[in-house]
Amino acid sequence: MKKCVFAGSFDPFTVGHAETVARSLALFDEVVVAVAQNPEKRYLFTAEERAEMIRAVYEGEPRVRVVCWDGVVADLLIAEQTPFYVRGVRNTVDFEYETADYYASRKLDPGMIPIYLPTGQELLHVSSTIVRNCIRFGKPYEEYVPKAVYEYIGKRGK
Repeated sequence: MKKCVFAGSFDPFTVGHAETVARSLALFDEVVVAVAQNPEKRYLFTAEERAEMIRAVYEGEPRVRVVCWDGVVADLLIAEQTPFYVRGVRNTVDFEYETADYYASRKLDPGMIPIYLPTGQELLHVSSTIVRNCIRFGKPYEEYVPKAVYEYIGKRGK
């Protein structure tokens, strides 16, 4: 069975993230979506809330498993017994960041194999930052998140 890890803060999970998961499912038998906790970031949603949102999106899809992770990705790949680390990239800025991160992580796990999946052109403008700003300022954001995420956020009154 081929498995990959797709990690991120997912604050919140967007349609761009969902596209990356969908493309990963075309390549792998299982996708582990890891909700990362970076102590340097301020989050709108807790790690568990972010995980709950993603689980709601993939309810009924047994090939997607959601975990919370507060360590380095290299350790998660080892724990999950897979070398495949999926990254969604929207532009050259994302590519450069992911490549620098890969070279640093490769020192911790030399067997790591990054897989960069480009975002569809129609989603290049979508980001969690845009969604958070829309939420903060009361602007519409429904088109930027999966329906289950939108409903989850609405029920929480954010």
